[in-house]
Amino acid sequence: MRIVLIVALLTFSNGLAQQLRVSDNQRFLVTVDGTPFFWMADTAWELFHRCNREEATMYLTKRAEQGFNVIQAVALAEIDGLNTPNTYGKTPLMNNDPTTPNPEYFEHVDYIIRKADSLGMYIALLPTWGDKLFKNSWGVGPEVFTPENAETFGRWIGTRYKDYNNIIWVIGGDRNPREGSNDVAVWNRMAEGIAQAAGGYEATLMSFHPQPKEGGGSSTWFHDQPWLDFNMHQTGHCANQGTYRKITLDYQRVPTKPVLDGEPLYEDHPNCFNAKELGHSIPGDIRRILYWNVFAGAFGQTYGCHDVWQMYTTEREGINQPLRPWPVALDLPMAHQVKHLKNLMLSRPFLSRIPDQSMILEVQEDNKDYVIATRDAEGSYAFIYFPTGKAVHLDLSSLAAAELNSWWYDPRTGNTFRSEQITRAEKVEIEPPTSGKNNDWVLVIDDPSRDFRVPGKTN
Repeated sequence: MRIVLIVALLTFSNGLAQQLRVSDNQRFLVTVDGTPFFWMADTAWELFHRCNREEATMYLTKRAEQGFNVIQAVALAEIDGLNTPNTYGKTPLMNNDPTTPNPEYFEHVDYIIRKADSLGMYIALLPTWGDKLFKNSWGVGPEVFTPENAETFGRWIGTRYKDYNNIIWVIGGDRNPREGSNDVAVWNRMAEGIAQAAGGYEATLMSFHPQPKEGGGSSTWFHDQPWLDFNMHQTGHCANQGTYRKITLDYQRVPTKPVLDGEPLYEDHPNCFNAKELGHSIPGDIRRILYWNVFAGAFGQTYGCHDVWQMYTTEREGINQPLRPWPVALDLPMAHQVKHLKNLMLSRPFLSRIPDQSMILEVQEDNKDYVIATRDAEGSYAFIYFPTGKAVHLDLSSLAAAELNSWWYDPRTGNTFRSEQITRAEKVEIEPPTSGKNNDWVLVIDDPSRDFRVPGKTN
């Protein structure tokens, strides 16, 4: 078997995005110069397949303005990505053969990746959706990958994008390897092919996108693989699940690797795929998941909109009841609120942050009221997230200063106001400003001697 190595000669000068790497403590991502990087991604699986250049430029520009810095998109796309051409009439493979990619199709992919780079954004690039390996209840295939041609395709696509600073490789695509199959071998060989072509493990940043799974996500099959730099979960599309448990599980694994949720409940998505009985998601449900995950130890968070990932328009058949055309959905509330999470995390020392649930003294039920805490390892600050404004008792003995400044941070608006000074103690009762559904708050507690900026202000 041979591959036709027709790789366009790219006059590509890198834009604003610096190459990323895992931090020295193996918990976070940083740029090559060591600057902390908070992953704030949007899910645009069909971006390369369904958008023309003007639409892609509009989409990327909008998301950059909203504070996103990573876009998750698929080369061999989900929605009949092999047989339905892109907007320029091109399909990605010659005769659906992974050993002969179509360079004309990938010229459009090149354009979008370069455009993202010019905006300082990264592309979390899935070489293929998982239905090209095997099908289950959705996805139309066809199934084209074997271990051998997966490695060949990996070498081709790794060669094509080896000089791009803004590529994050995401193997997999919403399919978990099946027991007794060669699925794990397919994904390993594809990842190895990419790494070999793109300069080795040190030159690539790579993860795996799974389906929801009890326990681990990518770590279930690939945690010890040298190509896997960070773990990824898909926590599913139901509103009331303790997603933080999955983050905690991988946070505690050895060897240490960063972890995040790469697909949570989407905005505008039918809750548990059951719109008739449960309705569609609301912003409060999504905020709760995002803050839970990050405070549990994730190095960032992915957002998604059900209308946007599939680039839905009224001229297309929608998947699972989208509510509005994707250009309109770009301005849904959470698309403007996710930046408040990123800004909050980057307004305090980032690389020394740890989860610390011992700060919450109450025995809590595993439900939407669950209060969660994270802090600086040296005790210079702490964040406590209250999803519904429920009062709790906190143990502040792990913090450094005897007298502590406090602030209330509003996840809906990014606004902050000062609260009273708190005396460090082993039991302090805290009651948020408001309570009830969608009344979520972050308590910020600071060591006054550190003279930190206002929470959420990054400069």
